[in-house]
Order: sequence, then C-alpha cells, then structure tokens
Amino acid sequence: MVRISLNKNQKMKSNPKVTEYIQNAPDEQRFILDQLRALINKAVSEVDEDVKWGIPVFTKAKIFTYLRSTKKHVALGIYNIEKINDENGILQGTGKQMKHLKFETSEDIDEQLIIEWLRITAI
Repeated sequence: MVRISLNKNQKMKSNPKVTEYIQNAPDEQRFILDQLRALINKAVSEVDEDVKWGIPVFTKAKIFTYLRSTKKHVALGIYNIEKINDENGILQGTGKQMKHLKFETSEDIDEQLIIEWLRITAI
C-alpha cells in the first residue's frame, strides 16, 4: 500500500468537484484516485484543481496533469511529455505532448517517478 503525506508546510487546496468525482468512482478506484491526488499536491506546490471535460485537471499556469477513472483502471495523464525521459516506455498513448500512465492497483504507483515527472512537466 502506498502512503503519501504532504510536507508540513504544504496544504492541499481541495476542490469539491474533484472530491465528488472521486467519491463517484468505482470502489476499487477511489483509493488510487485519492493517492494520486495527494501525490500531485505533494509533487507540485500551489496546484489548482478543477473538473473540466468531465475529469479532474490540475493546473499551475496551465494544465499539467489529469485523472480519469475508467472501467478497468485509473489513468494519470501527463502533459509536456517532451520534457521527460521515459526510458522504460511506460507512458501510454500516441500523443506528442500528452500521454498517460494506467493504474489497476495502488501497488502500481511509482511515487518517486511520478513526483519527478510532475515536477518537470508542471508549468
């Protein structure tokens, strides 16, 4: 089980629309969504959350990541992928500026890698 905690000085600015999206997700995905949400806020300070196009998006000056619940997994979309080195080819999708990671269980979450990538790609 992955446990993510914010630093003492970090405060997560929760958006009730994002909380509602997570609460309405399938039971097995709620924990994953909560963990990824906390990880996004741990990786990048002063993140703004919102729901656009029916999914949670996370913004600094621009959107840099999103969460999406599907029937079989949770996706963490990452924008600005040209800035990161995906040497193991774990990002999925065909986009040139955005791809995603899929999570079926919380054990699939590589906290260190995701933090690194989010910090690099957050604008």
